Amino acid sequence: MTLAEKLADYAANLEFSQLDDKTIHEVRRRMVDSLACALGAYRADAVEVARRVAGQVSAEPGAGCLGGKAKTSPDLAAFVNGILFRYLDYNDTYLSLEPAHPSDNIAAVLAAAEAAGCSGRQIITATVLAYEIQCRLCDAASIRAKGWDHVTYGAFSTAAAAAKLLGLTREKLVQALNLAGTPNITLRQTRAGELSAWKGCAFANASRNGLFAAMLAAEGLSGPAPIFEGEMGFFHQVSGQFDLPQLGGINGEDFMINKTSIKFWPAEYHSQSAIHAALELREQIPNTSAIQSIDIHSFDAAVDIIGKDPEKWQPKTRETADHSLPYCTAVALQDGDVTLESFSAERLCDRALLDLVAKIKIHRDAALTARYPRGIPNRLVVTLADGSQLTAENEFPRGHDQNPMSDDEVTQKFRRMAEGLLAPSIQERVLQTCWELENLEHTEQLLALFPAAE
Repeated sequence: MTLAEKLADYAANLEFSQLDDKTIHEVRRRMVDSLACALGAYRADAVEVARRVAGQVSAEPGAGCLGGKAKTSPDLAAFVNGILFRYLDYNDTYLSLEPAHPSDNIAAVLAAAEAAGCSGRQIITATVLAYEIQCRLCDAASIRAKGWDHVTYGAFSTAAAAAKLLGLTREKLVQALNLAGTPNITLRQTRAGELSAWKGCAFANASRNGLFAAMLAAEGLSGPAPIFEGEMGFFHQVSGQFDLPQLGGINGEDFMINKTSIKFWPAEYHSQSAIHAALELREQIPNTSAIQSIDIHSFDAAVDIIGKDPEKWQPKTRETADHSLPYCTAVALQDGDVTLESFSAERLCDRALLDLVAKIKIHRDAALTARYPRGIPNRLVVTLADGSQLTAENEFPRGHDQNPMSDDEVTQKFRRMAEGLLAPSIQERVLQTCWELENLEHTEQLLALFPAAE
């Protein structure tokens, strides 16, 4: 049996009745968190571009995109909503050989579910499925070291989830995976050097293509096979050979969504522990002008992703700034928090902030690398003008699966992002729908609560 066949079997057989209460509740939490992220990005430039493109297309059956005025094709709805969920770098994270943001999958789940008239229970099951496939692939092999972006795995996970929601047979599920994998291998240039607006769109595009692959398979189109094991397939060209770890629900294995982390601050996840440590130190530093130097001792993944490019010390875009370990650390030290406003155009030009960023040096630490990916250990050493030193280290920042946010904290995150966009009564309706997601009769009932963007 090929890997695509194994994944198709798993997808076809996974049922809501197999899910435990903890797993179902984590889906509810991710839905609240994802919609919070979407509200925070509601009027972002990249989102507006995507909405305009989606608005040129109507479809039946179609799907709605948050802030859109009419339904569009399901794949374009997945693209728009995928950007909304991901754009602020505020959605959840999974750390492994290949780090990822698995709540990105929810955009494809919602679009396919609306088009197929699916219920909340089906949404929950498909979300667990998507998390399971993406995270297990991330456990199996790192592809960024070979020059490919992590969203490459998302084409498989969204295709499988969408295919399940569309009611595809096991045979057509295999074809959806074949069709999703072959044309959607993504360059890591997305996250190298000065980052562009595409950084927040990359997985949304994988969602669009994964859902499109499922739609094609539903109509009987076949794809190149075997997608993983073939002579010119994924193993040989992209990832190298691997064996997929045991999937959730089999032989008592826990589901992967329970091992993912929600973000407390809107910044790249490997910086979260550095932000935590910086805030701890700030209480001991009366004024950042007293800082002579800052040394960040970090682990390889953090250095490689957010701490080695020279652009990280003088970011010109918000995408570069929220993916900059020195910038995020400096903002936390200077402002006592990291918020959406920390990455505004004005802050990127703040001379005092950039001077503080310039005082930061980053050091690889093999001992810290050995503790990753279970934790994300960052240690800060701040040297003051009088020569004294202050040190703080953090490994499990708030939101990490070893230090999870409470339901109330997730709810408050939603309320902060919804302020000024949703009336309090609508906020309550959205939250109630999410916290009781298994009772939702039709996806459209949730999406209809969100207003058109002005």
